[in-house]
Amino acid sequence: MRTSVIIGWVFALLTVASLHAQEVPAEVTAAFKKGDASGLAPFLGDKVDLIIQNRSTRHNRQTGEKALATFFSEHKVTGYALNHQGKRDESSFVIGTLTTTRGNFRVTCFFKRVENSFLIHQIRIDTSNE
Repeated sequence: MRTSVIIGWVFALLTVASLHAQEVPAEVTAAFKKGDASGLAPFLGDKVDLIIQNRSTRHNRQTGEKALATFFSEHKVTGYALNHQGKRDESSFVIGTLTTTRGNFRVTCFFKRVENSFLIHQIRIDTSNE
């Protein structure tokens, strides 16, 4: 009986921990894998900073989506690998490698908690040497 209770508590704690670790929506990773700006749009904050190859611009959700669509049309995506993710308090981030027909890029997305979800407030896309 005691062993069953301990196993139950361990399982419950692991379940809660894994739910908290998965704050970044899987749809974000899927959208990067496809080079799909419209797939990223629902996860963009009202204002989003885009830093693409050292050029920084601030957009609302709609123009941010268009800027990402332009990048994806100029750099046909062939793959995306999630390298690292983290979370602290009311923010989180993901770092991945975007593979395109014009080279590889390091993509960093920063999220802020807005009500009950995380929204992207900054995307940084830099040429990668990998």
